[in-house]
Amino acid sequence: MSIKQRKKDHVELTTSGNMNYRFSTGFEQYRFIHDALPEVNLKDISTEASLLDRTFAFPLFISSMTGGYTDAGAVNAIIAEFCEEYNLPFGVGSQRIMLEDEEAVSSFSVVRDKAPSAFIAANIGGAQLANGLSQNKLHLLISSIEADGVIVHLNPLQELMQPEGDRKFKGIEEGINQLCNDSPVPVIVKETGAGISAAVAERLLDAGAKVIDVAGAGGTSWAKVENERLSNKNPKNDFNNWGIPTLECVHQVQELKGSYNFELIASGGIRSSHHIAKSLCLGADFAAAAQPVIKAVDDNGYEGLENLYRKWQKQLVTILMLLGCEQLDDLDPGHLQITTNNR
Repeated sequence: MSIKQRKKDHVELTTSGNMNYRFSTGFEQYRFIHDALPEVNLKDISTEASLLDRTFAFPLFISSMTGGYTDAGAVNAIIAEFCEEYNLPFGVGSQRIMLEDEEAVSSFSVVRDKAPSAFIAANIGGAQLANGLSQNKLHLLISSIEADGVIVHLNPLQELMQPEGDRKFKGIEEGINQLCNDSPVPVIVKETGAGISAAVAERLLDAGAKVIDVAGAGGTSWAKVENERLSNKNPKNDFNNWGIPTLECVHQVQELKGSYNFELIASGGIRSSHHIAKSLCLGADFAAAAQPVIKAVDDNGYEGLENLYRKWQKQLVTILMLLGCEQLDDLDPGHLQITTNNR
């Protein structure tokens, strides 16, 4: 099974099938505390948010997913053009294939052509850093899209479910440390949906990561995606629901802010601005999503993505209004109440 076909399978499964975890992200454990007397005018509400010293129109990082197969260039072009128009950050999919096959470069480089001033992050798997990344490959990774940051994705669960996946994970932490030292742009480290605990986040911050994207469980199960691929003859279905729920990841990792200077992205099952706002109340600086974005593009191209964004933007403005907040920095735990006894 080629990398190109695997990437194509991933997008088709996540957009057309039920690939979610059996359990939720955990956000339903909280409800907003309605403010019946908001001293706020709707026209004064701002959804601007900052990440890595850049100000964006909305606290949504469009997460990495596509790259390296025939249709990926068109999808990436739509997302890049949209992010340029609406001032949102965007991460390309894994560039591993590009480092192995120069013909795949165009499916990534198209993003900078469409988004000359947008924040765009490069992407490489942690397993590809285990033996270090040469200066030439690091340069290609960044220069091919004139990247503003580099995402390292951690996905041991997903790799173990892939018949052709990596089986060697020793040395990744050292590789991340080397990348953080060598990279001319900040390094973002993310999971692919099984979550990052406080203990792992602390190791990543010690290695030099500037942003932690928890990518918790409760949204798309990448173990399930791999197990549903037709080429997987021996699916390990008993791991389809392995992972740390997104809410728990946010709770754990935000507690490190007292000891480290970093930014926190909440992702993994983000499906509305209700999730985004709750994440920000609980200590996240930004949110990220991939599946709803790719689904919107797959269903209706640029217009589909535009409609999704406008819906979420209107939701967030309304939430801020009903909480009596003019800006996202006003959000804090005091705007939430627990609805269960779980936490």
